[in-house]
Amino acid sequence: MRVLVIGGAGFLGRQIVGRLVAQGHVVHVPTRQYQHGRALLVHPTVTVMQANIHDDVDLNRLVAGCDVVINLVGILHSRPGQPFGPDFERAHVQLPKRIAQACLANGTKRLMHVSALGADVQAPSGYLRSKAAGEQAIHAAYQAAGNDGFTIFRPSVVFGPEDQFMNMFARLARFFPVLPIAGAKAKMQPVFVMDVAEAILNSMSQPWACGQTFELAGPRVYTLGELVELAALWSGHPRPVLPLPLSIGRMQAFFFECLPGEPLMSRDNLASLTVDNISHAPMNPLLGIVPTALESIAPVYLKPAV
Repeated sequence: MRVLVIGGAGFLGRQIVGRLVAQGHVVHVPTRQYQHGRALLVHPTVTVMQANIHDDVDLNRLVAGCDVVINLVGILHSRPGQPFGPDFERAHVQLPKRIAQACLANGTKRLMHVSALGADVQAPSGYLRSKAAGEQAIHAAYQAAGNDGFTIFRPSVVFGPEDQFMNMFARLARFFPVLPIAGAKAKMQPVFVMDVAEAILNSMSQPWACGQTFELAGPRVYTLGELVELAALWSGHPRPVLPLPLSIGRMQAFFFECLPGEPLMSRDNLASLTVDNISHAPMNPLLGIVPTALESIAPVYLKPAV
């Protein structure tokens, strides 16, 4: 099949592209800056294209002729605004809506969309509310067309080599004797990046996945504090975690937001931590995934170089 992977140059995208190529598919990956996708050119059936996915002309050109579109676009931070923030609105709501419309207009057989575990229009954070609104936009577009050729995935926090979660805490442990963490008691159920990729590919052409939403989570629930301690331990720099009250955490996050570049933690991130990020049911057996334990993977890629 011809597959368009939007967000294919990212952490999850690279794994999905590799698996698609291994299965014999032809893969197109759009990117705003061509050099961001150059590493994917080692795959013989991958084409990297410089394009603006937020431009309708570019988007329709990309989608035309594709059998499957996989949308992986997600951001963690947004400028303040109502109800989600303008960046969340653009990336998590308007883009999925426009992708759905482009898929329907071009006769694309399937749209695979990655949302987030905990997405809810009543969630405490703009991130989770916007993810829920993006799901609703896809449902509305396909329902209006009398079509169910879409599937939505809600992964918990994703771990694996080159992740920006366990690796971030491992880096912090190198420089700080104590790790002060707000929301340390928040519960999470990390899922392995390859399990997410396999779940998407295993359902990509299956009729039973049409119109469905699947939660993707690992086999064990941790608190954020436990995950931070494990990342530090496995990286060779064991550190105690100092739980911070949310009030102090918000002040800390506001300070991070004022610094140049992407903030280490934002106030919206903290709001997400006020609800548990866990699945209340086992991963759907139709997906064909046995969830991978964090302990079997993370100690390997976090292990300090000798």
